[in-house]
Amino acid sequence: MAIFPIRVYPDPVLRTPAAPVARIDGDIRRLVDDMFETMYRAPGVGLAAPQIGVALQVVIFDIGDGPHHLINPVLLETSGSWTFDEGCLSVPGRYWPVRRPGFARARGLNLAGKEIEYAGEELLGRVLQHEIDHIGGILLLERLPRRARKQALKEIREEEMLRGEGR
Repeated sequence: MAIFPIRVYPDPVLRTPAAPVARIDGDIRRLVDDMFETMYRAPGVGLAAPQIGVALQVVIFDIGDGPHHLINPVLLETSGSWTFDEGCLSVPGRYWPVRRPGFARARGLNLAGKEIEYAGEELLGRVLQHEIDHIGGILLLERLPRRARKQALKEIREEEMLRGEGR
């Protein structure tokens, strides 16, 4: 297994919608294993393939009940509302109160190519939404209210300038 560097904002791969997985094979199984290794090392509770520079629709997560994955996931249903301090491995060290539906249900394929569904409230629902956002090229920053997003982008730019990474 390999640990990959996690891509961070403003890396363009994070804004690019990922391609569906055409065939589940040894490469995809290895990718899922590597993603878990990377996520646990980070540490995080979810990771999407674009976050390690792989533009495929693969997401993994573990909210404390063991590792799970979805290939070509689709968000089927959301309901309710839940505000929670949400962070992202691709925007490290930052958390914002983000309002999302409190419940989510998603469907995808497992490594055997069988259809599988996950559904849950609060953290599971949020993780499903967050990781599926990633494969659509949507970052947590885009889920912030306009004023909070402007402030967050300003702070990120200032930090980049201090580190000599200004663009």
